[in-house]
Amino acid sequence: MSDPLIIESLHKRYGDLIALQDMSFRVETGEIFGFVGSNGAGKSTTMRIILGVLAADSGRVLLGEKLIDGDIRRQIGYMPEERGLYPKMSVGSQLRYLAELHGLSAAAARHSVHYWVDRLGLAARIDDNVADLSLGNQQRAQLAAALVHDPSVLVLDEPFSGLDPVAVDVMADVLVEKAGHGIPVLFSSHQLDLVQRLCDRVGIIAAGQMKAIGTVTELRSRGPATLQVSGPDTATRWADHLPGVLEVTYRDDDTLLTLAPDADDQQILSAALAAGPVRQFATSTPHLTELFREVVSA
Repeated sequence: MSDPLIIESLHKRYGDLIALQDMSFRVETGEIFGFVGSNGAGKSTTMRIILGVLAADSGRVLLGEKLIDGDIRRQIGYMPEERGLYPKMSVGSQLRYLAELHGLSAAAARHSVHYWVDRLGLAARIDDNVADLSLGNQQRAQLAAALVHDPSVLVLDEPFSGLDPVAVDVMADVLVEKAGHGIPVLFSSHQLDLVQRLCDRVGIIAAGQMKAIGTVTELRSRGPATLQVSGPDTATRWADHLPGVLEVTYRDDDTLLTLAPDADDQQILSAALAAGPVRQFATSTPHLTELFREVVSA
């Protein structure tokens, strides 16, 4: 069981560009935290500060109650967005070197390397140079490099980029397994379907600031619900001017209504029944993608 990863009030400026402004959040033990935002929003900058690759102008990063220093950074498994493996070095040699660099004995490093290349489907390529691998297998090798020293924290920048569906499932299983062992997992991704499926909580950032944070359910409930009603005669425009209905779209035999939080669904149902028989009356909350667009646009 690890300690939570805590990011407190990070600020970072490049000249007139404010890259981060009061960036604060925490990743609990055993939690998968999705870090999402547009390109240039500040995700990679935050991760690089966590790893000490960049220095913040102010703020701090802690693991539990301890400021992250060089010793603690050796416990972090990091996967950068710009892949950082040596292209002319074999997968196995590189992973053994990185494991020993993090403090594993030669025997423990060999054991860990063979475990992870087998787990990630790279066993047949262990003696190949990284440059000779496909993009997807390079991604797998980079993930192995983040895992080979048995880290107590995972920080992964776009780990699913370029992976085929089988590799996505393998990587997702690994993240869920690590979280199940009490490790805080922080990853960024533009693949919001994956974020919605995997993450316990999500933080949406824009222009260097955290704009929304919470569980997927909490975030989705922030947006207006959509109600689909099938059956009533759309020619009657039965849903116009109903209280709590923000927008109405009539489409063949279906009526789509965007609802305010205080909308009375029973009143809407009564109005629908007055316009004809109701075959379907179903409410859905916004997908994370819709909320992301709304937050970033705002």
